[in-house]
Amino acid sequence: MADSVYIPGLAIPRPAALPALRHSALVRITHWINALSFLGLLVSGIGILLAHPRFYWGETGGLGTPSLFDLPLPFMLGGPSGWGRYLHFQSAWLSVLNGMLYVASGIAGRHFRDSLIPRQRELSWDSMRRSIASHLRFERPGADEAFTYNVIQRITYLAVVFCLFPLIIWTGLAMSPAVTSVFPALVTTLGGHQCARTIHFFAAIGSMLFVFVHVVMVWRAGFLKRVGAMLTGHVDAKENL
Repeated sequence: MADSVYIPGLAIPRPAALPALRHSALVRITHWINALSFLGLLVSGIGILLAHPRFYWGETGGLGTPSLFDLPLPFMLGGPSGWGRYLHFQSAWLSVLNGMLYVASGIAGRHFRDSLIPRQRELSWDSMRRSIASHLRFERPGADEAFTYNVIQRITYLAVVFCLFPLIIWTGLAMSPAVTSVFPALVTTLGGHQCARTIHFFAAIGSMLFVFVHVVMVWRAGFLKRVGAMLTGHVDAKENL
């Protein structure tokens, strides 16, 4: 006899013994492509930083000019920036195209509306406070969260997808002379190429913090089961993931 498992925005009748669909095929594919591109961006970004671990503000900056701040990294002028920039460029475009596919499908398939936009009752101070405290303590999620996101996850995912990632893309394009020669407003609005580079760095740090917390929460929730759900798309509603 069939029962119904709640997935945000959809009730699917299914045999009680069968696992429920948690992630669509497109969400799983774009997730792993994004993970691969993020790894490429991280490795190449470190290579670029090692070539010049100093940051400036304004239009220009370089050796012999005052810096805004210096990173405690070895200064390898002309070091791994060659392959680093090439890998960074390739990984960035893979991430952008993959992200566009994810956003387009998320809007068309109502993934954002059904799964990520917080419900009115979730925006209460008490609900927000409990969710924040849970994340700060890296608490293990309950079984009910196998099929949905809590309010902090919803807000964070929306902020990353529609605010942080666009900022990273914008500042990345603003550092390209070929792009800014055609669209100068991309860099002039930010205050110059060095401003774009500095903002890009801090936005990238924000994305790294997001990934770190995401991985820790996945580990706390049951790493193998959560990764398995992102590979197969299914979870068992009867198990505490």
